Amino acid sequence: MSELEYPFFLVNTKTTPEVMGDDLREFAATVERVAADTERRFALAPQVPDIRLVASETTLPIVAQTAVRHEDASIGDATCEAVAAAGADAVFINHPENEDTLAAVGRLLERCDALGLESIVCVPDQQTAAAALAFDPAPDCLLFEQHEDIASEGGMVRSDPGVLESFVEFVAAAGPETRVFVGGGIRTAEDVEQAFDCGVDATGAASAALEAADSAEPDEFEAWLRTIAAAMPSAGDSNP
Repeated sequence: MSELEYPFFLVNTKTTPEVMGDDLREFAATVERVAADTERRFALAPQVPDIRLVASETTLPIVAQTAVRHEDASIGDATCEAVAAAGADAVFINHPENEDTLAAVGRLLERCDALGLESIVCVPDQQTAAAALAFDPAPDCLLFEQHEDIASEGGMVRSDPGVLESFVEFVAAAGPETRVFVGGGIRTAEDVEQAFDCGVDATGAASAALEAADSAEPDEFEAWLRTIAAAMPSAGDSNP
């Protein structure tokens, strides 16, 4: 497995049929090429069946979009054990589009820790963040994202950066070892620059990346990635 190092930008493929299997190869290779050329850190969150493909053909860190403990799994579920064996480096827990109970969050944190998987717990507010930080082990990272901001034109980075700055300050005080990732409505280089200026350790996008990849212009996705890279801190920079 690769190491999920900060700062980074995550490209999430969600469940789009245009970016899976063989079509994912070129997509992932483009992300990896831009990361190498610009010396900026990128990670990828492919659909679960494609984790092994990305792990075997790139050096990109991989975030599993979802996973459950094997004890809690039903047929067809992706387990923490399976995504780790496939090459994932981290797992989203309690994503706004796939929420977990608070008790399940605690159990998943323990399992990720045991398997060497980074835990990225999604929270919509400071109250939920405080509950997540109270677990032992605490999350490696908190994804601050509100459901209404997903795929929007105006996430909190644009609409209310003060809320994000306050969240970063809260986590720094309540869980100084936990990183902060902001999502929801990240579309442009300006959004990325604003996010890092607010003190986050990572950010990312799905809709904007997929729209660029689906453009009639063949190089649109790579050009978009390069604007994102230019707005990111260098690999040597990280918030304390």
